Amino acid sequence: MAKVILQYRLVPGVTKDEFEAWVRTTDYPTMRGISRVASFANHRVRGLLIGEGEPEMDYIEIFDIPDFEGFTSEDMPGAVIQGIMGDFASRVENPVFLIADEIV
Repeated sequence: MAKVILQYRLVPGVTKDEFEAWVRTTDYPTMRGISRVASFANHRVRGLLIGEGEPEMDYIEIFDIPDFEGFTSEDMPGAVIQGIMGDFASRVENPVFLIADEIV
């Protein structure tokens, strides 16, 4: 099962409260409704465990995708994900999209 991990900052002017309300009311129901998404959670980054300074991101999203090929070839270009990506892109800046596999 592939993990898709996103990390990003909010666009200046988008508040944490506004963004998190959008996540709960729009992003979660939409993305969790896609059959190839086994799980999806968004996490607010609150600090560094080790080291000093500020984290390089405000949020991290983690998706479990059992059928990564189907997700990228059918779901990603589809209307549902393309629609939510437009909303998402207007709220965040410099998103980094990572694909990871668990070491077993």
